[in-house]
Amino acid sequence: MCEANAYLREGDREELVLEMVDRVVPHEDGLLLEDIFGHRKIIKARIKELALVDHRIILERE
Repeated sequence: MCEANAYLREGDREELVLEMVDRVVPHEDGLLLEDIFGHRKIIKARIKELALVDHRIILERE
Protein backbone atom coordinates (compact mmCIF):
# COMPACT_ATOMS: atom_id res chain seq x y z
CA MET A 1 0.00 0.00 0.00
CA CYS A 2 1.10 3.54 -0.70
CA GLU A 3 -0.70 5.48 2.02
CA ALA A 4 1.13 7.65 4.51
CA ASN A 5 0.34 9.06 7.94
CA ALA A 6 0.20 12.85 8.22
CA TYR A 7 1.86 14.56 11.18
CA LEU A 8 1.82 18.20 12.26
CA ARG A 9 5.26 19.26 13.45
CA GLU A 10 5.49 22.00 16.08
CA GLY A 11 9.03 22.49 17.32
CA ASP A 12 10.35 19.08 18.35
CA ARG A 13 6.86 17.56 18.69
CA GLU A 14 4.88 15.74 16.03
CA GLU A 15 1.13 15.19 16.36
CA LEU A 16 -0.66 12.59 14.23
CA VAL A 17 -3.28 14.38 12.13
CA LEU A 18 -4.66 11.59 9.94
CA GLU A 19 -3.70 7.98 9.24
CA MET A 20 -3.66 6.17 5.89
CA VAL A 21 -3.72 9.39 3.84
CA ASP A 22 -4.36 8.69 0.18
CA ARG A 23 -4.74 12.23 -1.19
CA VAL A 24 -3.34 15.67 -0.34
CA VAL A 25 -5.01 18.49 -2.26
CA PRO A 26 -4.30 22.24 -2.05
CA HIS A 27 -7.36 24.01 -0.63
CA GLU A 28 -8.19 27.67 -0.11
CA ASP A 29 -8.00 27.04 3.65
CA GLY A 30 -4.73 25.05 3.56
CA LEU A 31 -4.56 21.36 2.67
CA LEU A 32 -7.32 18.83 2.22
CA LEU A 33 -6.26 15.40 3.47
CA GLU A 34 -8.30 12.34 2.56
CA ASP A 35 -7.76 8.81 3.85
CA ILE A 36 -8.48 5.51 2.09
CA PHE A 37 -11.96 5.38 3.66
CA GLY A 38 -12.97 8.81 2.31
CA HIS A 39 -12.63 10.66 5.63
CA ARG A 40 -11.48 14.21 4.99
CA LYS A 41 -9.74 16.82 7.08
CA ILE A 42 -8.78 20.38 6.15
CA ILE A 43 -5.80 21.80 7.98
CA LYS A 44 -4.14 25.20 7.77
CA ALA A 45 -0.66 23.94 7.09
CA ARG A 46 1.93 23.46 4.41
CA ILE A 47 3.99 20.43 3.50
CA LYS A 48 7.35 20.48 5.26
CA GLU A 49 8.59 17.04 4.18
CA LEU A 50 7.44 13.92 2.36
CA ALA A 51 9.17 10.77 3.57
CA LEU A 52 7.41 8.28 1.32
CA VAL A 53 9.62 5.28 2.04
CA ASP A 54 8.69 5.78 5.71
CA HIS A 55 5.03 6.52 4.78
CA ARG A 56 5.12 9.94 6.51
CA ILE A 57 3.82 13.37 5.52
CA ILE A 58 5.22 16.11 7.74
CA LEU A 59 3.18 19.34 7.89
CA GLU A 60 3.75 22.66 9.63
CA ARG A 61 1.30 25.43 10.39
CA GLU A 62 1.20 28.37 8.02
